[in-house]
Amino acid sequence: MYIGLISDTHGVFSDGFRKFLEPVDVIWHAGDFGGGISFAESIAAFKPLVAVHGNCDGQDIRREYPAFQYLEVQGKKILMTHIGGSPGHYDLRAAALIDQYRPDIFICGHSHILKVMQDHGHNLLYINPGAAGLQGWQVVRTALRFRIESGEVKDMEVFELPR
Repeated sequence: MYIGLISDTHGVFSDGFRKFLEPVDVIWHAGDFGGGISFAESIAAFKPLVAVHGNCDGQDIRREYPAFQYLEVQGKKILMTHIGGSPGHYDLRAAALIDQYRPDIFICGHSHILKVMQDHGHNLLYINPGAAGLQGWQVVRTALRFRIESGEVKDMEVFELPR
């Protein structure tokens, strides 16, 4: 499966991101869509969408997208939520979900900071795609794409656009 991963769009899904995500099979969105349900639907019309809501999303988004998603893809267990913290500093709710589901990959957004690292303490790959939108303090807008094949994460690529 070829996955595009974005977060914190805050109502902006620029042409550069669309071009970068064109070849993927599915887009995973780690919350804070902004722009309401019609904005989320425009992303879902572009590519199949798996998503969670974020702290800035309204009730329309929250009714459609849960607080967290647990998926099994090509032999990998994936847990996605919006507010996650980071290895050694997980949000309490995220830490409880990690303990409950024991994922191989933990995905979150919220910080607007792109970070991909191995969490050896929880034996998982931590992924935060940063922020694809304009809201926030980030200097560079980011997204990721990667493959999960036969239980392996492969070919991870970063896309950057200046804010």
